[in-house]
Amino acid sequence: MQPLRGVTVVSLEQAVAAPYASRQLADLGARVIKVERPGTGDFARAYDTRVRGLSSHFVWVNRNKESLTLDFKDPRGMDVLHRLIAKADVFLQNLAPGAAARAGLGAEELRARHPRLIVCDISGYGAPGPYEGRKAYDLMVQSESGLLSVTGSPDDMAKVGVSVSDIAAGMYAYSSILGALLERGRTGRGTHLDVSMLEATVEWMGFPLYYAFDGAEPPPRAGAAHATIHPYGPFTAGDGKIVMMAIQNDREWRGFCADFLDRPELAAHPDYATNADRNAHREALGALIAARFAELTSAEAIERLSAVPVANARVNTLAEVWDHPQLAARGRWHQVPTPAGPVPALAPPGPTGDAPRMDAVPAPGEHTRAVLGELGLSEEAVDALVADGVA
Repeated sequence: MQPLRGVTVVSLEQAVAAPYASRQLADLGARVIKVERPGTGDFARAYDTRVRGLSSHFVWVNRNKESLTLDFKDPRGMDVLHRLIAKADVFLQNLAPGAAARAGLGAEELRARHPRLIVCDISGYGAPGPYEGRKAYDLMVQSESGLLSVTGSPDDMAKVGVSVSDIAAGMYAYSSILGALLERGRTGRGTHLDVSMLEATVEWMGFPLYYAFDGAEPPPRAGAAHATIHPYGPFTAGDGKIVMMAIQNDREWRGFCADFLDRPELAAHPDYATNADRNAHREALGALIAARFAELTSAEAIERLSAVPVANARVNTLAEVWDHPQLAARGRWHQVPTPAGPVPALAPPGPTGDAPRMDAVPAPGEHTRAVLGELGLSEEAVDALVADGVA
C-alpha cells in the first residue's frame, strides 16, 4: 500500500526527528529527496558503525530515500534547491534554530513563492518564545518536558532508552503532513506546520501532568513498576527470571487472588479491595505477591497468569526481540539494501496485504547526478558542481 505515490518531499534533515518523519512518508510511497552536506552527509551517518560499518541511527530512519549532496550556502546550490522545492509537495527541515529562515528558506517566503507547498519545520522548542534559539537534543527536551522527573527509580532519574522526544516530534510531523495533504486536496493551498519536540513530548506527558494537576503530588518514580497502579510491574520468579504482570481492574484482581495467589479471601481485604487501596499499601501487598512468585518458575508463573487471565510478559533482551515469535509469525521482518549489503528491517506498522516498500538506505550523494539531471543540468554543469564541492 503506497497511497503517497506521486508526492515529492524535499527534506533538509539531520539526526532523528525529521528523518524519522520523512521515512514514514517514504514508506507510504512518497519520493523523499534527502539533502545532505557534500562529503560527510547527515552527521548521523557517523554516530556509530554497528550495522556492518554503518550507523544504527542512520540505517533505522533513512530507507526508501534518495540522497542529494548540496551546499546551499553556495548560490549555485541554493538555485538547485529552489528548483527542487518548486517541484515539491512538501518541504521539511530540522536545521539549527533559525538557520532555514536566515538562508531564505523560511515558511513565509517559500509559501509566497509556492502557495501549494506544505512547509514543515521541526525544532526543539518552536518559535517564537524565550527558548526559540536553544539547542535541543533529545535528553534536553526529556528534561524540560518533565519526563525525567517521572522516569527512573526513587533515588535516580533515568533517560528513556530511545530518542523519545525526537520520535514524538517526528510522528507529529508525519501525521500533520498527512493532514495538510488532505486539506490541500480540498482547498488547493499548502500550509505551514511548526512542530516542536517540547510540545510533542509534553503532549505524551498528559497522564502525569493531570495526575499532578493544581499542585497535587506528582506520580513517584517507580522504576519498572507503574507509579499509580498496583500490582503492575516486575516480579522475580523462583528461577531468578523476572516476569512482568499488570492488574488493570478489580475483576482481574479477584481472579488473580483466586487463581494465582490461591487466596480468594484477599480480594475483599479492606487494604486491597480497590486500586487506590492496593496502591496505598503496595509495600505489604508487594511482599505477599513476591512470596508467591518465589514458589514458581517463570514459566509456571506465566502459565498461571495467562490462565486467569492477567496480562504478563517476558523481559526480553534485544537479541530476543530480533527473534520474537510474534514478529516472525506475522512476517514483519524484511530485507532492505544498504551500501554495506542487505539488513533486516521491520515492516511499517499498520499496512497489510501488499509487500511493504523496502528500498535502499542511500549512500551519501548516491542520487545527486540523477536528481540534477532531472532538473535539466548538463553533465558538464554537474561535473563543475561536484568539482567545486557544491554537489
